[in-house]
Amino acid sequence: MRHARTILSLLAALLLCLPAMPVLAEEGHPPLSAYGALPDVEDAAISPDGNNFALITTIGDERLILFVGPDMQLMRKMELGDVKVRSMDWIGNDRILLRTSVTEDLWGFNIPRTEIYNAHIVPATFDGELITVFDKESGLFDGVFGNFGTRKVGGQWKAYFGAWERERDQVQGFPWRGIYLYEVDVQTGSSRRIALKGNREDHRNWLIAPNGTIAATFDLDRNSGKWSITNDSADRIAEGKQADGAAAILGLGYSGNTVIYSERGEDGYSRWFEVPLSGGEPQPFLDDVDVDRLYFDESSGRLIGHRDLGGRAHFADPAHQKAVDMAARAFARYHVTLVDWSADFTKILIRTSGNGDSGTWYIFEPESKRASAIAFERRQIKADKVGPVSTFAYKASDGLDLDGILTLPPHKEPVDLPVILLPHGGPHAHDREQFDWWAQAFASRGYAVFQPNFRGSTNRDEAFMLAGYGEWGGKMQTDISDGLAALAAKGIVDPERACITGASYGGYAALAGVTVQNGLYRCAVAVAPVSDLHALFEEGYEERSYRSRITKAALLDRFGPKDRWAEVSPRRLASRADAPIMLIHGRDDTVVRYSHSTEMADRLKDHGKPFEFVELEDEDHWLSLSSTRLQMLEAAVGFVEKHNPAD
Repeated sequence: MRHARTILSLLAALLLCLPAMPVLAEEGHPPLSAYGALPDVEDAAISPDGNNFALITTIGDERLILFVGPDMQLMRKMELGDVKVRSMDWIGNDRILLRTSVTEDLWGFNIPRTEIYNAHIVPATFDGELITVFDKESGLFDGVFGNFGTRKVGGQWKAYFGAWERERDQVQGFPWRGIYLYEVDVQTGSSRRIALKGNREDHRNWLIAPNGTIAATFDLDRNSGKWSITNDSADRIAEGKQADGAAAILGLGYSGNTVIYSERGEDGYSRWFEVPLSGGEPQPFLDDVDVDRLYFDESSGRLIGHRDLGGRAHFADPAHQKAVDMAARAFARYHVTLVDWSADFTKILIRTSGNGDSGTWYIFEPESKRASAIAFERRQIKADKVGPVSTFAYKASDGLDLDGILTLPPHKEPVDLPVILLPHGGPHAHDREQFDWWAQAFASRGYAVFQPNFRGSTNRDEAFMLAGYGEWGGKMQTDISDGLAALAAKGIVDPERACITGASYGGYAALAGVTVQNGLYRCAVAVAPVSDLHALFEEGYEERSYRSRITKAALLDRFGPKDRWAEVSPRRLASRADAPIMLIHGRDDTVVRYSHSTEMADRLKDHGKPFEFVELEDEDHWLSLSSTRLQMLEAAVGFVEKHNPAD
């Protein structure tokens, strides 16, 4: 396959400001900043006609969006600074929709802080002003509460968002009238309300038809669990009741004339159904497929394909399927993500990573079988500095088949290595064979890193995921240490030189590894960790959901019986901590309260246990800022090297 020279090189020639690459000794390793700072390329998107693309990148000390047109010509650039970007998509061929967020204090609400999302319409091919959605609407709060797509209506592009209307004369604080659906003209930024909110107790969602009308409305009662789907004539086409609220509207079907929705059956498993918008008997949809994600056409909202848990993409259009299969074969050595594509699939934007690849972005053209590398995520980390990544299969102590991702130090024999256990967050998520910046940073310092996909993970069928319910501090925890034992039995790692680290649920698992469990780890690093299940329940049920019955049922399903929570809450077991602990937490975390770490620190101090506490100023749950992400990594690696040196 022929590779074109990179667009990043062309941009360097245009901008003359790309930093020089540091020269590394053959036996050396990249600095931690190469791993911990935000990547050189964070995101990219290609226009529907395939002629233009947008790239979020850091060049020197500048974080920018670059807009590149035909023949790799730089059209525009926009400075981003420390703005927290959540997504970037094209609206037609001339503008992008940029979603950002900021942490805000609240008044008059149970929760003290929340993450507020904003939408910005940015000119890409012409000089023009950036439009912040609802920014100039006096009757609306300037955040967006749900993004419902873009449509071309009467030759003009429209975007659809949930908006929160202010009470009359309200100046400060959050409004109470609720969320309505608004249509926004992307040329002018003007908006109009097109749908009413539901009752205060309801969760309401909408699907927008290709012509910009409301195709379907989904309502869920937060207390009773009753739900319904109505069409544009207000006819009820599907309904049910879910005590834990496990029902959702997923999108329009392939034709655009049906709705795909999900609900949980009496056996506890979710099922997907398809029902005509005109009404009729719902039919099972993708009933025998374990789906990882659905693909929708951005301009019409219609379903066009899905990706299975094995990572293979399936598209309804045979020509599209042929194109993505060709791309998968071309990059078979790597973990491949289909990021974006032109409307006719003649150009596909692909991200790869894995063995020998710290992250590369390509534009693939199936007709010519040409792949152009347009950017590298971490240019300081060359192929020979990427630690080998593989899947390691093992069995849990109760016989359940498990696996995890093993990252080894570059150029080092996999024998009796010091090891870091790095369980993922969620807990309902999973790790894949790809470049992981945190795992690779530890590997570069001489550690084997194991990321176990414990029961409750989403890399297998739903039964495997549901097997994690009620197993916080139980089998989900022992699945992690069973991975350590299996690696030690193979002679790959030295079990006497093990530490456990993680973030969010992974941070909980790190704390549980030295409190709920004992005698396994030399140290623990917990980033934004849950430290007490009682506190997490109260935050979710009492504060965030205003005592919603379906939230209560859902949380009890996930956490298990209340009478067991004290036995698996690290904060209540601080006296049992048998290894040094590092706590790292962002002050702006709105997912797991900062207090989970401060109160854990207080308990450890009360019991005379060794610990360190690192506060990340202005940082959120997702480590969105480059400087504080690097601060976290430097602190974590330094702590592990102190208590569990690699040499």
